[in-house]
Amino acid sequence: MTQKGGNFDKDLIRELAALLEETGLTEIEVEHEGRRIRVARGVNLTATLTTDGPQSEPRESTRAAKRTSNQTEEFIVHPGTVTSPMVGTAYRSAEPGAPPFVEIGSKVTAGQTLIIIEAMKTMNQIPSPRAGTVIAILVEDGQPVEYGEPLAVIELR
Repeated sequence: MTQKGGNFDKDLIRELAALLEETGLTEIEVEHEGRRIRVARGVNLTATLTTDGPQSEPRESTRAAKRTSNQTEEFIVHPGTVTSPMVGTAYRSAEPGAPPFVEIGSKVTAGQTLIIIEAMKTMNQIPSPRAGTVIAILVEDGQPVEYGEPLAVIELR
């Protein structure tokens, strides 16, 4: 899985990413000789490499990926998390080049559109279930989303 100098095999990551697209999976993990590669999509985490053993120090990118993953997990259990009611493609604005419906820090009212999800060529508005302040947006424009995937977090006023 590794090349000289301990670098990870970029071709393997590309193959795993292609396999994700091909199968529709959201993540895949491979472990070989104490090294593990995890490739995921739709979670702001694309690839991590961990090595078991005392001889290796965690790299900054691995630490950042763990922080991002932990932060996403924190929002999954947050009471203000708005989840996707369907599988589709998330869009943050009404059309390309238009300003997003909401940004982090935006004050929203109950029923205000947060995101649009395109499913089967139909644009579905995802409304805010409550009034509050947007404290996190967990999807990027054009990102595929699954049923139940966290989209945004709204903290009550």
